[in-house]
Amino acid sequence: MNLDILKKPCAPDEIEWRIAGGGNYITIVPYINNRCVMNRFDEQFGWSGWSNVVTPIEGGFLCTITVTTDSDTVSKTDGAPMTEVEPIKGGISDAMKRCAVQFGLGRDLYNYPKVMYLPYEDKDKKYIPDWVKKRLPMMVEAIILGTFKKELVIFENK
Repeated sequence: MNLDILKKPCAPDEIEWRIAGGGNYITIVPYINNRCVMNRFDEQFGWSGWSNVVTPIEGGFLCTITVTTDSDTVSKTDGAPMTEVEPIKGGISDAMKRCAVQFGLGRDLYNYPKVMYLPYEDKDKKYIPDWVKKRLPMMVEAIILGTFKKELVIFENK
């Protein structure tokens, strides 16, 4: 089964970033959203060549994605807990994204360097400042091209 489209590295416009930890330096991590999952599966298999079923379980959801080609039908399942913000929508979306990783989508993000920034604004705010966001697409492009080799990135606003 050809999974080239699913396995290709995520482009900068497919990646979003969230805060994963705080302290003197704030750690941020890349992720894909559910629209990216649907777009990539549509591109790989056509809109009628795949489907998903979401099953509620205690505290979360299981998502099964099934893909059909001329020669194969393959299903994979993964789950996620309800999230703090929009618990049902977030849990369903997370389960689907985790399931998509089993087909190869987004696996490249697990090899990204640890990314941190030194906050100069109020450290209690839970957003990534614009001066950090502006630098991330160039880093992603360098990662895709294979020219970025760092294991740790620290952004500072100078």
